[in-house]
Amino acid sequence: MSLGRAMAAFGGVTLLSRVAGLARDVMIARYLGAGPASDAFFAAFRLPNMFRRIFAEGAFTTAFMPMFAKALEREGPEKARDFGAQAQAVLGSVLVGVTLVALIFMPVLVYVIAAGFGEDPEKRDLAILLARIMFPYLALISLTALYSAMLNALGRFAITAAAPILLNLFMILGMVLAARFGWPMAQSLAISSLLAGFGQLWIVWRAAGKLGMSLELRRPRLTPEMKGMARFALPAAVSGGATQINIVIGTSIASFFAGAVSWLSYADRLYQLPLGLVGAAIGAALLPELSRRAAAEDAKGAQEALNRAMEFGLLGALPAAAALLAIPGTLISVMFERGGFGPSDTQATAQAVALYALGVPAFVLLKAVAPIYYAREDSKTPLRYALWGMAVNTILALGGVWLWDWRAIPLATSVAAWANLWLLWRGAAHDPARVIDARLRKRAPRFLLAALIMAALVLIADRTLMPELAGSSLRYLGLAGIVLGAMAAYGLALMALGAGSLAEVKAALRRKA
Repeated sequence: MSLGRAMAAFGGVTLLSRVAGLARDVMIARYLGAGPASDAFFAAFRLPNMFRRIFAEGAFTTAFMPMFAKALEREGPEKARDFGAQAQAVLGSVLVGVTLVALIFMPVLVYVIAAGFGEDPEKRDLAILLARIMFPYLALISLTALYSAMLNALGRFAITAAAPILLNLFMILGMVLAARFGWPMAQSLAISSLLAGFGQLWIVWRAAGKLGMSLELRRPRLTPEMKGMARFALPAAVSGGATQINIVIGTSIASFFAGAVSWLSYADRLYQLPLGLVGAAIGAALLPELSRRAAAEDAKGAQEALNRAMEFGLLGALPAAAALLAIPGTLISVMFERGGFGPSDTQATAQAVALYALGVPAFVLLKAVAPIYYAREDSKTPLRYALWGMAVNTILALGGVWLWDWRAIPLATSVAAWANLWLLWRGAAHDPARVIDARLRKRAPRFLLAALIMAALVLIADRTLMPELAGSSLRYLGLAGIVLGAMAAYGLALMALGAGSLAEVKAALRRKA
């Protein structure tokens, strides 16, 4: 499968997952609004997802993927399967221990992630209860990440991207049943998320088995391979999870402001849409590709893969950021403003969306640049840079909150992402894969210009059309028309500026890696 097709497959299915997640959050906004219950739920939900993204999809996948891909490339499927079984045994034992400790010390963890809840005992106790229900999801989704990494290395991207859709579908079903039978809404969401973890694990386990990658159960042993993976994974836990750690720091600060945890969570869902389409696709497809290139000592192929991944990232990230900056209020109003989510919540969430949008290109490009290091099994250098990024985030968030209240949090997150990206890019100066080719130098400015043209047209359409549709059900069609028009305008602008054509897209999808 070509790198372009791999990114398109993963990105396309992941986009469906993010759209389902958006529908889920629209329902949460309707039933819980932006009050104490939603603050408690989002804070509790952040815990297993933080650990999942840092350790399972971050550190573990980053360490496991290159080693599995190289074993597959050099020694064949049998050796790769043996390595996977070793990793499963070690990971499973660690997950059991972490889950038990977390369940015992959950009040402490909730205090760390939402210190401001201490001023509201009822909200704090609800957050602790919800977190205890949901935390075992970490073990299930971490094993899902193991099988997903193997499937990605084998070129099966769509099934791994499809698995997260189950989480959103289960949570939507949980809300529907809770509304129908009068169950507590927040608790129903927590239980449904845990049940979804079993479904996600079953899907990828079954897919891996069909490809001959069924992993036998073993007793955990610290073999030389596992020790090597652990040495690689520990620094990657911090460097790969820098963005998540920054978000957790922001959540803890936001917990001192009523409603802010919910506003940031709803904003996070919206700006995660382009990251799902572009950033996650790059991260899933590029790391195994660069790892194979490194194993084959193919510097030219690695350079081509990195440049095309960055091109793909900018192609999607720039218009997404421009649109989120142009009409955040309309997007939030149409999608979320109903039930317990009022106009003041719309205004606050729209501000958060615009500030997060400033960092969208950096969030996406981080997914392309970081694999330069991980493909050559260097996780210590990204660790150093991630620590600097977290320092920038913490200083700006803590310092800015006194001047600009909770709005300093999303701004600090975006600035920290750009700082981390700059450090990673500068640090890879001597890597041959990092050389920008003529095609990317030519097209990147044209992508930016096309995105600005699109944003101007979107803003004009929004100011002209949406005030006429305010309060009407036609506003949904109005927003859909603006979005479709924006996509068409961006595509036409790209072709007019000579930044791409349909023929090149088709060629990229056909080209073999």
